[in-house]
Amino acid sequence: MQGGGNIVIASGLLIGLAYGAVGLLSGFCLVSGLRGWWASGDSRLIRTYALALGVAITVVQLFAATGVVDIGKSIYLQPSFSAPLMFFGGLLFGYGMVLSNGCGARALVLLGSGNLRSFVVVIVLGIAAQMTLKGLIAPARIAALQLSQTTPTIISLPALLSVLGVGATFARTLASSLISGALIIFAFAHAPFQRAWGQIAAGIAVGLLVAAGWFATGHLGADEFNPVPVTSLTFIAPIADSVQYAMLSTGLTLNFGIATVAGVFAGSLVTALATGRFHWRGYTSPRHMLQSIGGAALMGAGGAMAYGCSVGQGLTGLSTLALASFVAVAGILLGSAAGLRGVLRVQPSASA
Repeated sequence: MQGGGNIVIASGLLIGLAYGAVGLLSGFCLVSGLRGWWASGDSRLIRTYALALGVAITVVQLFAATGVVDIGKSIYLQPSFSAPLMFFGGLLFGYGMVLSNGCGARALVLLGSGNLRSFVVVIVLGIAAQMTLKGLIAPARIAALQLSQTTPTIISLPALLSVLGVGATFARTLASSLISGALIIFAFAHAPFQRAWGQIAAGIAVGLLVAAGWFATGHLGADEFNPVPVTSLTFIAPIADSVQYAMLSTGLTLNFGIATVAGVFAGSLVTALATGRFHWRGYTSPRHMLQSIGGAALMGAGGAMAYGCSVGQGLTGLSTLALASFVAVAGILLGSAAGLRGVLRVQPSASA
């Protein structure tokens, strides 16, 4: 492997290690944040998520404006996409996230702390994602994609503002400033959060880790002879690739995503052991296990359709201000809302 590829893999491992530690210490998780906000009025975790997104948008758009990273090469800003398929995938992922009591990234973090339920979630999610991307479900996904994909002339929020007569540079600055500013104001417009220094640090750290991923793959890994995909933190395809790599490493190559997955697990494990947070946990009933498996399968399939998860689209995708990412995240939020409230509400397990 060329030097640039080695740097990207090493960067992925380090970014994953940091994310695993921060995720374990802070409880960073979209569905936990939504549950706390809607169920008990405790909005600190969702404000941590908002702060992370605000920081990620600010730094990534600065990278794009100065030419440090060409985010246009990422999957989020491709000229063709299927809004219906991405929204539907987001719905499945969001509801599955509630069923499994956390997303794929959260499952990796909890696995490092000794949660064996998360081992089942990670394996099932990886298999379901691989089936949807390349296996039995792939033909149906591809057929739906071909029937519904479009090639819009506007694929990002800055591009939308440019159509209205705003210059490209100013459009990017305005769009990123408005959205990141609103998110950061929302985060700090809450007295308990202002005093939660650990959550503030976690939000800033995760946002910077998203930006670091873009820098690693889009700048450090920029090699015209051996290019690597320009991306950052995301966990659906990387978990699927990691499961496949663990079984069939011969003939496969390490990449940023696999290194990140390994890093998140290792970072959580080391942090859990160092802080006394490591405890073995398992299922309490067959129903609990079936619920978790079903949620993981929905996350794997849905995330593959939506091109990402609550981190891959919710943070990394939205940091590009891609319109497709807003569609996918809308589906994730609606699916989560269906699982947390209303007639389709998922009854939490006793040990969830």
